[in-house]
Amino acid sequence: MFTGLSAFPITPFKQEAIDYKAFQGLVDNLASANVDSICAIGSTGLYPYLTREEKYNVVKHAVNHAQGIPVMAGVGALRTYDVLKNVEAVQQAGVNAVLLAPVSYQVLNEEEVYGLYEAVSREVSVPICVYENPRVTNFTFSDELYRRIGQLPNIGAIKIPGTPFGKSADDGSVSDGVRRLASLREIMPADVAIGVSGDSFGAAGMIEGCDLWLSVIGGIFPRTVMRIIDAARSGNAVDAQAQSQALSGIWNMFARNGGGLRVVAAAAEILGYCETPSLPAPFLPIDKNEYGELEQIIGLLSLS
Repeated sequence: MFTGLSAFPITPFKQEAIDYKAFQGLVDNLASANVDSICAIGSTGLYPYLTREEKYNVVKHAVNHAQGIPVMAGVGALRTYDVLKNVEAVQQAGVNAVLLAPVSYQVLNEEEVYGLYEAVSREVSVPICVYENPRVTNFTFSDELYRRIGQLPNIGAIKIPGTPFGKSADDGSVSDGVRRLASLREIMPADVAIGVSGDSFGAAGMIEGCDLWLSVIGGIFPRTVMRIIDAARSGNAVDAQAQSQALSGIWNMFARNGGGLRVVAAAAEILGYCETPSLPAPFLPIDKNEYGELEQIIGLLSLS
């Protein structure tokens, strides 16, 4: 399941309760687009903000409406005990994989993070996607830590943070993203997939050989992202980059709003999947000017 597009839909809310009807509409759209996998409650799906019962219910809805497409779910929590309980809940709901970030309030050290993955790898019966997101967790995985984690059972993929890919136009030197990808290929077992995240880097990551794109925008515009992936996979790097560059207005909105969550929530509202506001407090919608700009971009580019 760790290939192509892994689409991350939002978990829409209505009056501080999950809007399951709206969520079903989002999943139906992903299923009709035939995405490669769905991450029902990734960071975009608000997994840290949901109770265990809500996690189970959201994942169950996703599994029931995914039309056989594999479903992954975020299970991170502050305590390993709670992570394991989350794993139990989403497995009971029928997931095909779990997404695990080292969630923390106090910054974790490498032994603590290794211990987390070791504990989960012993208990889980589906593959684990290791989620590195230093901006959120304040933790960066070293090569040695990846080496150790890669030897654990049930490690299926790595979700690396957004990093520039490609070569310098001046001296031909490779970027941090290319070096990191090459390093991980050497470190990790061959059957562990490596996925790019940070949507503005997705096209370049797929061009350089990442196995999958774990995409926020893919949760609302799956066909748009799949066209970019198809171009990258077919060797048409220029076309893939051009399609990504056409979305620069959205990438800029992501940067201005601390990530893609608020922006894709607004897109879901614009497209009629859910009502405004669609995120729980304390989240606020993007401002009216950006809302209008996003509406124009969606129409102008015929995003789908």
